[in-house]
Amino acid sequence: MEHDIRLIALDLDGTLTNERKEITPLTYNTLMKAQQQGIRLCLASGRPPYGMRPLADQLHMSEHGGILMCYNGGHVEECSTGKVLVERKLDEECLPILYDYQKLSGLTLMTYHGCNIYTEHADDQYVRQSSRNNKMEIIAVDNFIADTPRPLNKCLMVGPPSDIPEWEQRMAKDLKGKMHICRSTPYFIECLPNDIDKGTALADILTSLNLTTKNAMAFGDSYNDITMLQTAGIGVAMGNAEDAIKAVSKHVTTSNEDDGVAVALRHILHL
Repeated sequence: MEHDIRLIALDLDGTLTNERKEITPLTYNTLMKAQQQGIRLCLASGRPPYGMRPLADQLHMSEHGGILMCYNGGHVEECSTGKVLVERKLDEECLPILYDYQKLSGLTLMTYHGCNIYTEHADDQYVRQSSRNNKMEIIAVDNFIADTPRPLNKCLMVGPPSDIPEWEQRMAKDLKGKMHICRSTPYFIECLPNDIDKGTALADILTSLNLTTKNAMAFGDSYNDITMLQTAGIGVAMGNAEDAIKAVSKHVTTSNEDDGVAVALRHILHL
């Protein structure tokens, strides 16, 4: 079956990159071949722009019309020009609510601003994990509400994987209509402006390019990828994804440790 794919949307952690946060040679070469054939890449992540641009540079996306979908769709920019296509911020009234959840849950509240991470708990292991992933400095503040720069695209509640599902469900129920709550990793709860998700952002990007969902292929492994996998004409779950993600995808490939992106592109698009 022939597919008219013009854009490939790629989650990063657990999808495009391996456990060392690297793009493997086979995946790199396959994505370069896709771009040389006129297919655009869209990196789609909960990460901030600062944490995504090095991967975009590695893939030479600015030379091929690439797009960055940051903060799960809260910020979208063109790689070639840096032009911002979408910019959504959290309402100021959301921050005290999240601060109360930090106290209630025992989880850690953190956010990104510029090239820094802000939190009251700089030694938290999951904050440090985000710092390593994005190569961003952690700024310890005395009071999150008073001392964190504004405006903010999103906040994160981070903590042990055993605690995250319960608090994700509770927050999603309590904050419905105020914020979009979703899980991006076993230890991250994403707290986003209402109506922001990867699927909505992907649909908007396609419209701006005069493309349809049939022209898009998407790869993901986590809960915040579900709407994107459902929106794309071809949604591909990684082999390391949980069953709920595989269930909404048209295809399941090998894991991020086994070149899952390249394997699927070669099998489906014959790259």
